[in-house]
Amino acid sequence: MPSLGADMDHGKMVEWLVKPGDYVHRGDVVAVVDTDKTVMDIESFEEGVVAELLVDIGATVPIGTPLARITATPDDETSAEKPPEAMRTAGVEGPPGIEETPAPAAQDGIPAEIHALLSPPVRHLARQLGVDPGTIRGTGRHGAVTRSDVERAAAPLASEQPAATGITEAGRVRSSPRARRLAAERGLDLASLTGTGPGGAVTEADILGAGRSGAEAARTDTGAPLAAPTKEATEPEGRPSESRQREASLRRAVGALMSKSKRSIPHYYLSTTLDMRAALAWMQAVNLQRPVSSRLVASALLLKAAALAAKTVPEVNGFYVDDEFRPSGSVHLGVAVALRKGGIVAPAIHDADTLSVDTLMDRLRDLVGRARAGRLQRAEMADPTVTVTNLGDLGVDSVFGVIYPPQVAMVGLGRVMEQPWAHDGMLGVRPVVTATLSADHRVSDGLRGARYLARLDELLQKPEEL
Repeated sequence: MPSLGADMDHGKMVEWLVKPGDYVHRGDVVAVVDTDKTVMDIESFEEGVVAELLVDIGATVPIGTPLARITATPDDETSAEKPPEAMRTAGVEGPPGIEETPAPAAQDGIPAEIHALLSPPVRHLARQLGVDPGTIRGTGRHGAVTRSDVERAAAPLASEQPAATGITEAGRVRSSPRARRLAAERGLDLASLTGTGPGGAVTEADILGAGRSGAEAARTDTGAPLAAPTKEATEPEGRPSESRQREASLRRAVGALMSKSKRSIPHYYLSTTLDMRAALAWMQAVNLQRPVSSRLVASALLLKAAALAAKTVPEVNGFYVDDEFRPSGSVHLGVAVALRKGGIVAPAIHDADTLSVDTLMDRLRDLVGRARAGRLQRAEMADPTVTVTNLGDLGVDSVFGVIYPPQVAMVGLGRVMEQPWAHDGMLGVRPVVTATLSADHRVSDGLRGARYLARLDELLQKPEEL
């Protein structure tokens, strides 16, 4: 069980996306884990064949617990351990004089050359939808088959076959982790619902629709709604609902981490007012030439400037571990995201300083959507080197954040607002943003912190160079 953040000490296995015998590459998503904050995808740290799953679905285990056993690749095993005769049967070229061997055997009934182009989640989806991967032409990198390829191939089959039941061979109802949580909160039986997702999977929309249907059905012949069930009828006495338990657990996790941060990190705080006139004028000129769907917002410019400034002032970008500062060569920008049921997560946009403003904005949209849907990946939670919290959309003028350990700084951004501005003896009105810096005094001081904020302001005066 990997650590997905400084405040995580255990995780609950929600779903396996691979099974024994599957071949996985490093970085493939193999499982889904529920933490106190959110549901996240887990990638494989190794490449090879899944030999055994060590943690059952529903089990809660501490970090560091082995989740699965992955053996070496067939080539590695045979070249290192097997004698020539075994090498012939495994399809590996042996010493001189031994005849060539047949091609590698198929896995799961899929030819080896096609199996290598399928990631575990894509193979899982193909099995669910009843699609033969050998008939699909991959559009991914190096011909890899993607989820979109499988879904396109399944579309004609869905129109020819009767509606899928959504029941797996093991008797489980196909559904996403979010759908299962929502069903539990509303007291709905997944088996009684008709799924509209891939392979008949029950989706969040199906559950919300069932809730509306149930409300309409709970009316008498006279049209008057029946009395709402009492708390005693929906929850065992003295036992809080699952949603309340989860919310309380999340708040405890956040509170414990913030308490640790304030106890162990000597914070200092700086703030400045950023002149946004040049940045907004450039953004508006660019947006006039674009369709609405691809227009920029001020947050994208602020995030890009924050990442570039962190690259310039390395004392705010890195980790304080084992009583020493370890600067990061890359800027993985953590973005604080408020979850719908309370609490926050701060997943990373990797290498944010190297991305164009458009790409960064696309990554931001994707990250926020997956964070609120509970589909984050391990690296996105474990890798942030500096975090930005932007509460401007909520009307906040300024925010002084608490550093997320083991990071050493947090940047706060408020709303864009107009205020009087004096320049060259002339008084006018300009759009401005209040930027704040919370930093670790063990690593930097007011001089370095002021340099960061000054660099942030300089970058926003030349938005075309971002």
